[in-house]
Amino acid sequence: MGRRLELDATSGASVGTRAARTGRQAGREGQASGDLPLPPPGPARRPSTHGAHVAGGASAQGERMRRRYSAGPLAGGVVDGMLLGVLAWAVLTLTVLPGLGQAASALFPTLLVSLFAGGLVGPGLQAALRQRSPVRRLSAPARGRQRVVILGGGFGGVAAARRFEQLLPWTPGLDVTLVSQDNSLLFTPMLAEVAAGSVAAANVSVPLRAACPRTRFRRAEVLGIDPARQAVQLRSAGGHLESLPYDHLVLAVGAVPNLRDLPGVAANALTLKTLEDARRLRDHVIGRLEQADQERDPRERRRWLTFVVAGGGFAGTEAVASVFDLVHSVLRYFPQVRPNEPRFVLVHGRERILPELGGRLAGYAHAKLQARGIELRLGVTVAAADPGGVVLDEGERLPARTLIWAAGSRPSPLLADLPLARHGGAVLVDPTLRVRGTANVWAVGDCARVPDIERRGATCPPTAQHAVRQGKAVADNVVAAMTGRPPEPFRYRALGFLVPLGHQSAAAELRGMRFSGLPAWLLWRGLYLWKLPGSQKRLRVLLDWAVELFFPRDIALTAGGERRGAPARAAEPRRSGQPAA
Repeated sequence: MGRRLELDATSGASVGTRAARTGRQAGREGQASGDLPLPPPGPARRPSTHGAHVAGGASAQGERMRRRYSAGPLAGGVVDGMLLGVLAWAVLTLTVLPGLGQAASALFPTLLVSLFAGGLVGPGLQAALRQRSPVRRLSAPARGRQRVVILGGGFGGVAAARRFEQLLPWTPGLDVTLVSQDNSLLFTPMLAEVAAGSVAAANVSVPLRAACPRTRFRRAEVLGIDPARQAVQLRSAGGHLESLPYDHLVLAVGAVPNLRDLPGVAANALTLKTLEDARRLRDHVIGRLEQADQERDPRERRRWLTFVVAGGGFAGTEAVASVFDLVHSVLRYFPQVRPNEPRFVLVHGRERILPELGGRLAGYAHAKLQARGIELRLGVTVAAADPGGVVLDEGERLPARTLIWAAGSRPSPLLADLPLARHGGAVLVDPTLRVRGTANVWAVGDCARVPDIERRGATCPPTAQHAVRQGKAVADNVVAAMTGRPPEPFRYRALGFLVPLGHQSAAAELRGMRFSGLPAWLLWRGLYLWKLPGSQKRLRVLLDWAVELFFPRDIALTAGGERRGAPARAAEPRRSGQPAA
C-alpha cells in the first residue's frame, strides 16, 4: 500500500543473523548507563542461560534456530553483493542504457554479469564496511523470572521482541513470548506489488521464528485479556483453550479496515491488508478481465471493466495505480478488450488526494493519475455498494463490479472488551508507552494513541516507522521498569513520505526535500528494497522486478482466489504498524 517512509522498518542483512547477535548492538539505544559492559563486535557471545526462558527455554535451541534460518557471513556477503550488482544494473537499465536504443532482451546477459560480479565483490565489501562498536554499559539485571507477553506479530511487536533479544544477556531472567495468528511478518509497503503481480507473495514476508529466534512463538487467537489475573486467554491453531500468564504485557494488535457499517460494503469490497487480500485482489482483477473478454453486452462489459477505489490517501493512491498497471500490462492476453475500455475511479472525501503531502507534490500526483486516465472524484464518499455498482453520497451510482476499500482503519476490535482507557477504539498510553491507569500493560502501533512529544497536543500517526520505533522503546522501558529505573518518554520525528504512482513514477518528501517522477520511483524502490528483512528476500524481490522488464506478468489464477469471492474481513485483527489511508 502507499506508505509513509519506513526507514526504520525491520531491515538489514539476514534477519536471523541480526537477531542472534544479541551482544553486538545491545544498549545502543539504552536509556541509562550502569555496570555491565557490552562486548565488542566479533563472534556472537552466547548469553547467560541462568534463568533464561526464551526460544523454547534454552539458548542452545536459539542457536539451532539461528543457524537454520540465517546465512553465514560469507553467504550473506555474496547475497548482498549480488543485490548491489542487480541494483546497479537496474539503475543503468532505466537511466543510461535506454539512450543507446537497445532492446530489453539484449540486456539480459548484462544482468547475469552483474549478478556474478556482485557476488564476487560482496564479501570483501561487507568486511570492509564492518566497524567495531564502542563498549557501552547497562544497569544490572533484575532478579528472578520476568514473563513478557507480546500480542501481535507486526512491525511493532516484532521490533519489541528483537529488542528484548538484544537485551537478553543483561536480563537473563527474561521470558518473552510473542503471540500472533500469523506465523510471519508481512512487509506491508510491498503488498500492492504483490496485488499487481510484480512480486511473488512469499518474498514479502519473513517467518516470525526466523525474525525472533530467541523468543517463544505461539500461533494462536487471542480471546481475551484479564488484567486482574495477569493472564491472556488463547485458542491455539488446533482449537485448544489455554491461559498464558504475564508479568508485563505489550499490546501490538494493530488495526482492521474501517468499513463504517456502510450498506453492502463489507460484503462486496476488497481490502488490501494481508497477503491473502493481495492474492485475492490480483485474481479478482484478472477474473474480471476474463469475464469482459467473453461478454457481448456493452453495458455489462463496461461494468466488468470498471474498478473503483475508495480512499485517496497513500493506500488508495497506490492501490489504484497498481491495479491500473496490472490491467494494462496483461491486456495483450485479452484480444476482445480494447485499451480504452477499462475505467478506473478514485473516490476521496477531501478536496485533494494525499493530504499528508505538500500541495506541490499532491498536485503532481493528481495530474499524473489524471494523465494516465484515472478519474478522480473528490469531495464525495462511498455510501453503499452491491454486486453491480457503487453508490456515492451525492446519489450517483457507478456501475462497477469491483470496489477496493482503502478509506481508513480502526484499532483492533480485540480492545473493545478490555478494562483499559481508550479513545476512538485506541488504547490511551502515556509518553512512556504505558497504558494509562496500569503498571505493567504497554501498547504500541496502530492500536495505541501515543502522544507525539515533537508536536505538542498531537498523536503519533499509525505508520510502520513509528511502530518500529515504539517497539524498540517499549522493550527498553519494560526492562527499565524491571530494574527499577524510570522509563523514558518516546520521541520520534517522521523521516518523510513516499508513494508510488505507477509506471515508473512516484512522489517523495524527505525532511523537506521533494522528489517526483522517475527519481522518486527509484528512491522508493531502493529504500524499501533495502529495508525488506533478509538479504535473500531482497535479492528475490529485485530479481522479480528485473524479470518483469523482460517477460509479461503472469495471469494464472491461484487456487480458488477468484472463485471464493471477496468479502472484506473487517472483524479480523491486523498487525501493528500497518498505516491507514
